[in-house]
Parts: sequence; C-alpha cells; structure tokens
Amino acid sequence: MKKIITLLLFTVTVTSCLSQSHDKHLSYQNIVILADMSSRTKSARFPQKDTAAIHNLVLYFRNECVKPGKKIGDKSSLSFSPFSEATALSVDLEKIKNLVDKQSFINSKGKYKTDGLQRQLVDFETNVKLLYLKVSNPGMDLISLLIEKIENRGLLKKDQVLRVGSENTYTHFDNQVYIFTDGYLEYNLKNKFANAQYYFGVPQIEKIRKYCMARGVNISKALEQNKRLGLPIAESKENFYINLHVVETQERDKDLKFLTYSHPKGLRDNEILEAVWKKWAKDSGFKSLEWKKY
Repeated sequence: MKKIITLLLFTVTVTSCLSQSHDKHLSYQNIVILADMSSRTKSARFPQKDTAAIHNLVLYFRNECVKPGKKIGDKSSLSFSPFSEATALSVDLEKIKNLVDKQSFINSKGKYKTDGLQRQLVDFETNVKLLYLKVSNPGMDLISLLIEKIENRGLLKKDQVLRVGSENTYTHFDNQVYIFTDGYLEYNLKNKFANAQYYFGVPQIEKIRKYCMARGVNISKALEQNKRLGLPIAESKENFYINLHVVETQERDKDLKFLTYSHPKGLRDNEILEAVWKKWAKDSGFKSLEWKKY
C-alpha cells in the first residue's frame, strides 16, 4: 500500500511539472503625440517648446524603448499628428515581422544602412517641424476629437496572447498619449456645427473661481460639489488602456515680464484647468493623467 501511494505521488508530481507552462511577458511602448495647432502656435515660443519636448520623446523612444545594439525584437511605436488630421507620421516596429529585417532596421545596417531607424527618426522630427509651419487651426473641440481618435482611428495598441503548445507569450503595450496644448478648450461656438459640450475657456474658469471664493472651498471641492462646473464624462472601455499626458500648458494670467499673477495661488487659470482635466480623465476611466506646464 505504501508503495502504491508513493507511486501515485510521484506520478502527480511528474505530471504537474510537465503541465507547467513557461509563459513569457513582453512589454512595449506605444507613444502617440497629438498637437493642438490652434492660435497658440502663432506665438514663436510654442512651436519651439513643443518640438524641443518632442525631441526628448524621440530620444526616449530610441534609447529607452528600442535600444539599438542592446535589445532584440522590439515592437514599440511612435506617431505624431495634429488634432485636425489623421496620423501624419509614424515609426512602428511592430509592422516589421521578420526578426532579421527588424534588427537590421533598428541598427541601421545592411539594406537599411541609409534608411533605418536613425534616418527615419531624423525625418520624423524634420517633418514634425514642417507641420508646425504649415498647419494652423483657429480653435478646435479637442476633447471630441480625442474621443473620436480613440474610438475610430486605431490610436491604441491592445495586449496580445500567442499560444504555442503549453506556452503563452503575452505582449503588453503601454499606450502613452501626449497632448501638446495650452490646456484651454476654446473654439468658435458661432460655427453652426460646433457643440458647446466640451468648451472650457475663460468664462468657465471664472465661474469656478467665483464659486470657490463665495463658498470658501478649493477647486477640487467645488468640482465635487457642483458637477456642472466641470467637463461631461466621456466613458469608454478603451480609456482604461491610456495614460494621458497634457504637455506645455500655458499660464495666461502670468505676467512673464514681472513674474506676477492676476489671481491668488489656488485659483489661477492653470490650476483650475489642471483640476478640471484630471477630474474629467479620472471620471472617464483613463488609466492616468499627467499635467506638465512650461
């Protein structure tokens, strides 16, 4: 009896070991840059600040994501487009399926010696600067355009699972969406096609400021107490996969010469806009929102 029990235990142990899978988990970056090329870009400092920040993202993509000469088989991607257009520029390593070709491209060798990753990233930045020179919009409904791009333009990359026998390879994509804008959501409401649903400019900012002062509450409390002070929620199952970054936001109520503000700390334009954007992103189910002012 003892021998039978021992044999059964041995069989279970061997079977358990044989059935264990050796799963792989791979993680890549999907970096999406969307530029608000409205009246803000008419100021000389904004295209320069935008392109300088975009240059840093290109360096991050190359040196920290793809890592030429150090990493094999990367599937990260980098894209740029003005809000008013479909994706204009893209470097997507997932599209190169053959591993030998992929590594030749990444390391700019062989048939990709003159048109590999390095050349394409240089062209990427050059064409970004050209778009800043030729694209200009009077003001756009950024939130509606963002929602439309998420739902209909293939903005996101979804996680994938490849099963071979008992082994699974899980490919995870971190979707990082960078929005270059001053933070104000202003556009021409006189346009017969315009919808005021996501309009948020000076009047809306002032309404929050007055509410806070009248009731002695901070911005976050005001937005919690009165939902109508903020932006309407835009729930979508896609939002969960997105990390939003609102970059290069402007402080219109700051005097750049004397470094003074028109309003007290805690009630400044940029502080109100940040709180409104963050609450909207959280309530709409986005994974995260980072707010970066110039």
